[in-house]
Amino acid sequence: MSDHPQQQRWELRDPTVVGPTPGPPGGTGGWDGTDGWGDGAPKVRARRRGLRRAVPTWRMLLWTFLLGALLLIGGFVTGYTLVTIPPANSAATAQSNVYLYKDGTQIVRDGEVNRENVPLSQIPRTVQHAVLAAEDRDFYSESAVDPKAMIRAAWNTVTGKGRQSGSTITQQYVKNYYLGQEQTITRKVKEFFIAIKLDREESKADILEGYLNTSYFGRNAYGIQAAAHAYYGKDVSAVDTAEGAYLASLLNAPSMYDVASHPENRPKALARWNYTLDGMVDETWLPPAERAVMTFPTPQTARPSTGLSGQRGYIVQAVEDWLTGNDVIDENTLARGGYRITTTLEKKKQDAFIAAVDKHVTSRRDDKRPADRNLRVGGASVDPSNGKVVALYGGIDYTKQYVNNATRRDYQVGSTFKPFVLTSAVENDSLTQDGRPITPYTVYDGTNRREVLGRYGPSGYAPENEDGYSYGPVTVRRATDQSVNAAYAQMAEDVGPTRVKETAVALGVPETTPDLSATPSIALGTATASVLDMAQAYATLANHGKRGSYTLVESISKDGEELELPVPTTRQAVSREAADTTTSVLMSVVERGTGRRALSAGRPAAGKTGTAEEDKAAWFAGYTPDLATVVAVMGQDPDTGEHESLYGALGLPRVNGGGAPAAIWGEYTATALEGTRIKSFDLRPVDGADWDLLPPAGPGEHVDGRQTAPALPGRPDPGRADGGTRIPPNWAVTAGSGTADGGRTAGDPQTGGTGGAGPGGGGTTTGTPQGGDTTNGGTDTGGQGTEGARQQAPVGTGGAGHPAPYDWHLPTDG
Repeated sequence: MSDHPQQQRWELRDPTVVGPTPGPPGGTGGWDGTDGWGDGAPKVRARRRGLRRAVPTWRMLLWTFLLGALLLIGGFVTGYTLVTIPPANSAATAQSNVYLYKDGTQIVRDGEVNRENVPLSQIPRTVQHAVLAAEDRDFYSESAVDPKAMIRAAWNTVTGKGRQSGSTITQQYVKNYYLGQEQTITRKVKEFFIAIKLDREESKADILEGYLNTSYFGRNAYGIQAAAHAYYGKDVSAVDTAEGAYLASLLNAPSMYDVASHPENRPKALARWNYTLDGMVDETWLPPAERAVMTFPTPQTARPSTGLSGQRGYIVQAVEDWLTGNDVIDENTLARGGYRITTTLEKKKQDAFIAAVDKHVTSRRDDKRPADRNLRVGGASVDPSNGKVVALYGGIDYTKQYVNNATRRDYQVGSTFKPFVLTSAVENDSLTQDGRPITPYTVYDGTNRREVLGRYGPSGYAPENEDGYSYGPVTVRRATDQSVNAAYAQMAEDVGPTRVKETAVALGVPETTPDLSATPSIALGTATASVLDMAQAYATLANHGKRGSYTLVESISKDGEELELPVPTTRQAVSREAADTTTSVLMSVVERGTGRRALSAGRPAAGKTGTAEEDKAAWFAGYTPDLATVVAVMGQDPDTGEHESLYGALGLPRVNGGGAPAAIWGEYTATALEGTRIKSFDLRPVDGADWDLLPPAGPGEHVDGRQTAPALPGRPDPGRADGGTRIPPNWAVTAGSGTADGGRTAGDPQTGGTGGAGPGGGGTTTGTPQGGDTTNGGTDTGGQGTEGARQQAPVGTGGAGHPAPYDWHLPTDG
């Protein structure tokens, strides 16, 4: 250290200080490149502190960039050297897929290859351009791979904007012809390098020809020639521009855009078709004037293989849709075959469904009745405990009626949607507009064409009740029994249509269901969910609000290797109280409402009938504690595909949900559950929800100390299903109240009848619709009873008033 005091101070300065260091007194004060003193000592580098330590220097960035570039170049060279163009894959010799019942019994072996290669010269230039417009508009000008598109597709997939391949036509051809469809890094790397090599060794025309001859177009059609025959019944050389654009559109999602098998997807298919044609105009491959006059070329009905006759084809289609829709495997890979697929379907239940439909519909058809040729039936049955589909009925024969009636989404579900409104009301603690809690005994105005009142005044919406019937004041339970549209539309408005929609989706109705609109009309079932969708939702109600993962597949494997399936989950979709309250009300529908034919199941059951607008479909959706099943009878012209009403079908003036659908449901359920223990519902509804739930009994029989109504002339025994099966003796009996008994013991329901004795021993002291009330011109003179003296209590005579809620007339359904 220097002896000079001032120099000592300079030497003691913190060497990390940034900036020039002044020299000692008398010195030059300049920096000489060493230590600043001109004595040749080494320079001291300033130390980086704080946030600056986290910022890389320019030297670090430069070296990182150079190292990354070297690695990329080295990896590219290595990959290009090691990866060779392999021989064609097994697509040319695709195997069959084997579909099995849950017990291992074979359903069908499917997978005969349908392919015919054609040279590019036989494919019209407009069809070639349509494919390029749909899949790769820069095919002739771009390289074999498009890194930007690949990065963009990966980003969109990761961020939830949908899975995208980002592949050029060259890459897709490599995947189709040389590799497979596996979504692995290894396969993508091989695809990348093979595409680059192929682009150097083959012409663009050869690559396009190979692509068009190996791509999958749906309907088991490989290649453009097979697709032309499958969809339009002609050689590809005869396909026009509009038809070519549709075939090109199929490449993106063959099943989704097949408007014959999925008519509900027609809007999506039209959008893709228009996108393709507009792309041709943008690329100057199609004159705008010619584009402007084009109409959508509806393809012909599919001609499935005879090996898929009966229910087999419907099962294969539904299983394939489930596998591809849940990203287990893509459609192209599955079509190549070689997979062993064990379904959740149970053979006994499947056979029972077929037999029930044959008994109540197929065997009753008459070729002399024009309406009978329009009949279609769809059905689905689900195990509520886990969401597994145990039976599926898609139609009379897949080779005759190609559209799967169990999965199609183009018929209104009608009043089978109403239970979701009640569930939502309880789930959300909803109130009427005058502040009353909405429960099964809340009274609504059931007057026909009553205008729905919104929170800010009249809505302008006034729905019509079935047959134009006016019910006057009705409880929610009775409005459900009789399917009163006026009451339920107002209830949907009170709960909030958006909340109703959210509840339906939570139960299992897909959010993308057509016409699932948040308006008061949602209560009347304007949505077009499928039979399978509704079975899933009703299974959730049966399982006390717990929703299991809907599935059709137990396992899938190839060459002994299992593919990964979605992990089964169960979650509480709605509260147990909400689900059980709805079940309590739906039990009443079966016991004394529109669904009485379902009593033929011989088990405690809950359900709801429904009719689509203009009677184009009739539904019954119901469940026991261990099986949820939905049946729909639909009307469709076999030639035009147009929806038709069911008037006159089966020799009846009309077909409603309480007829053939409920009969099929009862017949199927009885057989499907034969030999199993009869279970009663274990319900925990909201307080008081079941106060008026009184199970029916035979004429003159007493239930819980009260006598029920006798059979009326020309009407079924109220304790039997069409005068047949008795109700099971082990059904739980819930004590009713005096208000439920009025008009029950005798008399004409239209005049109120005779007031009954209540659990407290006497009739009510206030008038009710059951025994004639002051609102409807009647008076209640029921006397005061003594506690416990049920049968000895005096009864009052109800005055003439509105029809009693349980008047035992044959109800219809809305």
